Amino acid sequence: MRARRFGALRFFGGFVCGAAAATASCVASMRVFGRHVPDPEPHPDDVPQKDMGRYGFPVTGAEMRSYANHVLSYDQVKKTPRWVAEHLSNAKLQGSAERKHCKFRPDPGVTELFTAHNEDYLGSGWSRGHMAPAGDNKFSEQAMAETFYLSNIVPQNYGNNAGFWNRLEMYCRNLTEKFEDVWVISGPLMMPEVGADGKKTISYKLIGKHDVAVPTHLYKIVLAQRSLSAPTLALGAFVVPNQPIGYDHPLTEFQVSLVDLEKLTGLRFFPKVDPAGLQNLCELDTCKLLDFKEFTLYITGRKVKGANTTAKLEKSMSDIKNLGITPDDYLLKLYQQKREELQAKEAAQGRKP
Repeated sequence: MRARRFGALRFFGGFVCGAAAATASCVASMRVFGRHVPDPEPHPDDVPQKDMGRYGFPVTGAEMRSYANHVLSYDQVKKTPRWVAEHLSNAKLQGSAERKHCKFRPDPGVTELFTAHNEDYLGSGWSRGHMAPAGDNKFSEQAMAETFYLSNIVPQNYGNNAGFWNRLEMYCRNLTEKFEDVWVISGPLMMPEVGADGKKTISYKLIGKHDVAVPTHLYKIVLAQRSLSAPTLALGAFVVPNQPIGYDHPLTEFQVSLVDLEKLTGLRFFPKVDPAGLQNLCELDTCKLLDFKEFTLYITGRKVKGANTTAKLEKSMSDIKNLGITPDDYLLKLYQQKREELQAKEAAQGRKP
């Protein structure tokens, strides 16, 4: 009988030890039944976390950084953003903020050890490409100036930056005429290439003394909502090679599924959105970018607005005519206003003693 009772006690103690959350619970349960158990040596798994992290853990710098009208996650190795998120609305596109008052500079919130510098880009053959564009922030001088922090910039092909990517940014802004709210997330990508042996490799260039990484591709995700009363969401995700892209390539050629982009980036985009309720932006809207004529008229309009001499103004108009494009009424009106403004200014300067 005694032996049986001892066996039962051993079984009960073993069950509690196996189910207990810690060795201390096991020891306590065995002491209840009168057995003397010496205090065990601490197991490595029982070392308090406060000791493990006494001097801190590695810091990636990838935490969210917030600015007046964009939020980003920074890559301290590549010296570029991992992603940049912004919110567009028609109201934010109105205002007097101008990029001529802004200068590219290191982000004061990024430590010197991990920041890019303007010198890294100069003479590199790559432009400083905005992920959150300056043109999305006409409503605020501060918001626009913050887009010139190098934490928001990637090395971008000149033709891509001034051409296709610019037209894509314009398309996003134009969406605010049809949708009350537009959210955009942009960032760089390093895409694999398949070699002659069929194996995939990823390689990319570095520029400057601080080794700023040049992306092989860029991505942009657009989420649009017509209004709070019509809460249907439409989404379009696009991956664009970091190279010149002609006008014969429609935006839909670069459209990818959200899942595929998440696999490529290792990021979950818009995690609070139910994918089942999303509409295809390019089916709900056209996803049509400005064509050559439309884009040239737009660029000429910017040149006319920015002209500070009559000679520069006339050259802008001469250039567009040489391309065989007839100025539309809007451009002609803009030109006439600017011409009168510059003539009055030059006349006043000529009267000065």
